[in-house]
Amino acid sequence: MFWLVAAVLAATGITLLATSIHRQTNPQLPHPAWALAPLILSAATARVALGMTRHAYLILTPLGIEIFPFFRPASGMKLILWQEIHATDLNDTATQLTLHHDAAKTSGIHLSLHPIRQDRRTLLAKAVIGRLSNPNAAEPAP
Repeated sequence: MFWLVAAVLAATGITLLATSIHRQTNPQLPHPAWALAPLILSAATARVALGMTRHAYLILTPLGIEIFPFFRPASGMKLILWQEIHATDLNDTATQLTLHHDAAKTSGIHLSLHPIRQDRRTLLAKAVIGRLSNPNAAEPAP
């Protein structure tokens, strides 16, 4: 939604700039300064959209890990249950998290952590590894 609003505001600003080129022949056209308002709002909306995209990429739930792709998130959303994950690996630079589906580590999912801020990557890895080390964490106490 925010990406769409940012695109519409950017198009409005560009249209205002494009029409102001002919201001000398038609003084009733808007001044080029009027394009600043939609362009600034477009940049602010795009920044909010980028922040929201980064926060919604991976979501840890009691059922598992929800992965939202950047393109077609409604149809491409994937839920990986905790029971499906046998082990995890994090590379040295904390930019890739691997979720293994079997103990031999021959199948799994590679997740890029580049969209997530660097200080949050290690927290995410600790949360996933901590959840896998305590498989009864989601069960209520008797």
